[in-house]
Amino acid sequence: MSDTESATRTPTHRRDPEPPPPGGVLWTIAGDVRALLMLPAAFTMQVAHPAIGAGVDEHSVFRTDPWGRGERSLRSVQLWVYGGERAAEEGRRVRRLHKAIQGTDTRGRRYHSLDPACYSWVHATGFPVYLYAGRYLLRRFTPAQERQLYREWLQVGRILGIHDRDMPQTIEEYWVYYRRMLAEEIEPTPVARELVATDVALPRPEGGPLPVRLLLRLTWPVLRAAFLRLRAFVTVGYMPPDARAAIGLEWTPAQERRLRRFSAVVRVLVPLLPERLRYLPIARAARARERAAAR
Repeated sequence: MSDTESATRTPTHRRDPEPPPPGGVLWTIAGDVRALLMLPAAFTMQVAHPAIGAGVDEHSVFRTDPWGRGERSLRSVQLWVYGGERAAEEGRRVRRLHKAIQGTDTRGRRYHSLDPACYSWVHATGFPVYLYAGRYLLRRFTPAQERQLYREWLQVGRILGIHDRDMPQTIEEYWVYYRRMLAEEIEPTPVARELVATDVALPRPEGGPLPVRLLLRLTWPVLRAAFLRLRAFVTVGYMPPDARAAIGLEWTPAQERRLRRFSAVVRVLVPLLPERLRYLPIARAARARERAAAR
């Protein structure tokens, strides 16, 4: 066998997709603690899709273990951006978790959670929320930064195993897709309504030191009510207005004024925090690694 034939028959190994680059737009915002205020809007937009809402309703533990689910979801998102070599493996793990999820959506249609029509929408919701909420909590992005953010968000989609053919490849194509989804698919599903309700059951967190657990046990009825009001406020407030309208969520001028005041305080105070408080743990560790590598 010639060298040429041998080379031809040697199996090639597909390289893992690269996560967003250090120092990029997504790198600077996804690990900031202010991102915690943005994620509920994206999640609510996701479950406003009939199939995704049905899948979460039937298969998720978001009602029985909301704190654990939230922690796991946050860790996953952080790994997609800051995980380096672990990013692609985390994307594969997420796909494995969703492999068996299927059923009938709120419109009576059969769905599978990894169908690109569903899975791509889960990914797609992050981009408009980062743009819209970022205007309040971070800064207004320039057109060049918006395009860079979208290119980096496409990289996250590849980490999740989404093919380029199933994601709009330019920001112009994205907005056409986004408006079509809002007009044709998104609706006030039961799960979406539940996530902005202030009168639902919410189990108290069980972790932490004994004094914290005892304090939570004594004060949870009051804290629960306050938390649900805050969750509804930031979920609806940091959601793009056209998505609010598609889901049927009300937002008044008085609420908008409160959101602007709240956001101004957060925007001023967070940059004053030490790094260990300003950045989420996985992002903080990644930033430290990058500084060490640059020395």
